[in-house]
Amino acid sequence: MMKLDLDTATRGDLWQQVVGEMERYHDQISEVRVAPVLDIGSIRDRLSAFDFERGMPPSEAVCFAVNGMWRDQVHTPHPRYFGLFNPAPTSMGIAGDALVAAFNPQIAAWSHSPFASEVERHLILALGRRFGYPGDAIDGVFASGGAEANHTAVLCALTHASPRFAREGVRAMASSPLLYVSALSHDSVLKAARLCGLGTDAVRIVAVDSRLRLAPETVGAAMERDRAAGNAPIMLVATAGSTSAGVIDDIAGLGAIARRHGAWFHVDAAWGGMAALLPELYSLLDGIGQADSITFDAHKSLSTPMGAGIFLTRHPDILEHTFRVNADYMPRDGASQAGNMIDPFAHSMQWSRRFTGLKLFLSLAVAGWEGYAGALRHQVAMGERLCRQARADGWKVVNDTPLPLALLTDGGGVDAAAVAQAVVASGEAWVSSVRLPSGAAAIRACITNYRTQPADVDALIASLGRARAALGSASGGAQRTRA
Repeated sequence: MMKLDLDTATRGDLWQQVVGEMERYHDQISEVRVAPVLDIGSIRDRLSAFDFERGMPPSEAVCFAVNGMWRDQVHTPHPRYFGLFNPAPTSMGIAGDALVAAFNPQIAAWSHSPFASEVERHLILALGRRFGYPGDAIDGVFASGGAEANHTAVLCALTHASPRFAREGVRAMASSPLLYVSALSHDSVLKAARLCGLGTDAVRIVAVDSRLRLAPETVGAAMERDRAAGNAPIMLVATAGSTSAGVIDDIAGLGAIARRHGAWFHVDAAWGGMAALLPELYSLLDGIGQADSITFDAHKSLSTPMGAGIFLTRHPDILEHTFRVNADYMPRDGASQAGNMIDPFAHSMQWSRRFTGLKLFLSLAVAGWEGYAGALRHQVAMGERLCRQARADGWKVVNDTPLPLALLTDGGGVDAAAVAQAVVASGEAWVSSVRLPSGAAAIRACITNYRTQPADVDALIASLGRARAALGSASGGAQRTRA
């Protein structure tokens, strides 16, 4: 019977096989389809052979997993993946994740892995400074992703609105608490409101302006109406790099509105926070240093492996007030240490947690801020090329952002959603479609991969053109037949 702890020789062969497969994926990813042909029956048929009644050689198990991932997934590290915020992971990030899996540190308690805890604290301070927080007022925590970071922000806003919230919940609120978000904000805020017991009706979804931004005066008027009706505006969320359009809200203007109403001001900069690393784009985030909290995803802007969300705040005590509990069974070895020692379990919604920060630490240690700035600058340049080439090929770019995300429509009446579906089905590239506030569909193409080159952008434009021509021809033929 196969043991859980393999012998030295078998482990050596296993590691060599795994590293070889990782290298093969890195070197050959651009040669395969970006998206698979979806076939759930085939996947389940292959899995049906695993009844787990008997073991199998490790090499065969790895081969099965590798073949499955080659065949049945969208290859987000592909240089022609122009989709959601899923970049190719850094080499050092992959190494970091592998080391964490092997050492398996448990960082619920500081004393169980003081190195891991202090690495993450060091990163939180470094990132906080990049966003303009003062050095003596930075705190934060790593999260599974932007959704958990936004959830953390809502909990902090509720605790800030009523110190009794941690004990009494929404019963501590004298008036109905309300949150304000853009119509293009991430839906994780809605989910957070539900999970916090507020319900989605507590979220005021405010229409965007002609530039797809949340206008401060519109939000301010909504808050005044709600307050006059006896409600309590407790939180305003600005978006820096909306998922659908890449647009950055007027952060400074929205922050002023939040302060006027005594509301917690949160900036969801999960992707658009990349501007903090580029001096030429930093002005886009003007006012972010005044935000009460910020969401930033290292697995988006900084290309670490999934998942590495980050919650930052300029209120050093809010996380402890929100999450601290007394657990007698938790180790207290670190209590004798001088300095600001923090037990992670008392600082976030997670308890047992892996060492998320190592993949970012190693990536930053090797690339430095300048290395990351160069990679992000390249992505911005590829985004500019995408817009330029698209316009030259007759597409209209309908969003306004310096970030590398383009929304494209066709003036000839061809359905943008159908074009996107055709491109994905071809396997040549991956794009998505979004619905604009006007109700029209647009093709969404985003540069998130530091390996995407001009040839990849040009290939996307060619693929879009072929799909448009085929759909236009089919539409014309159908119209002629009906006539």
